[in-house]
Amino acid sequence: LTYTDDVNLNEKLQEWEQFYNFNRPHGSFKGKTPYEVLKCKLNI
Repeated sequence: LTYTDDVNLNEKLQEWEQFYNFNRPHGSFKGKTPYEVLKCKLNI
């Protein structure tokens, strides 16, 4: 992770959070993303 200023760092952290919660499968969720688990719990 490289950045030149706080604005760039914030952008990179938002990108990482988006990936982590919506795209990255989690072993503790049996390969589902946190968002997929949330959708199932909320019946969305």
